[in-house]
Amino acid sequence: MSEITHLNPAALHTHPAFSQGVRVDGGSLIVVGGQNGTDATGAVVSDDLGEQTAQALRNVLAVLAEAGADQTGVAKLTVHLKAGGDVTAGYRAAAEVWGPHPTAITVLQVAGFARPEVLVEIEALAVAP
Repeated sequence: MSEITHLNPAALHTHPAFSQGVRVDGGSLIVVGGQNGTDATGAVVSDDLGEQTAQALRNVLAVLAEAGADQTGVAKLTVHLKAGGDVTAGYRAAAEVWGPHPTAITVLQVAGFARPEVLVEIEALAVAP
């Protein structure tokens, strides 16, 4: 059985939306490649960052489910956002879709993606029981 331990040392800032680090004991590693806000046909779902973020997270959850896992087993998320936009809608969508499962996270702003209409890409490292 795998176990995720959230690491939030007293010497570092504590935030309710993420952990400073995560230790994974046991289980199988799942690497979720970058997921965009696309539907099952590959079409981008909207030109809105919030809607794309919600869909990208649903896509991450679909990959995790295929491996027998869910967001409780995620050790780290990496979120790439197209630079210049207001990230508030993305954070709001993440809270709605992801729920209260803080994990280690890195958020980067990038110049753009291979598909110009894409506004966000999300990767995950997780462990399956």
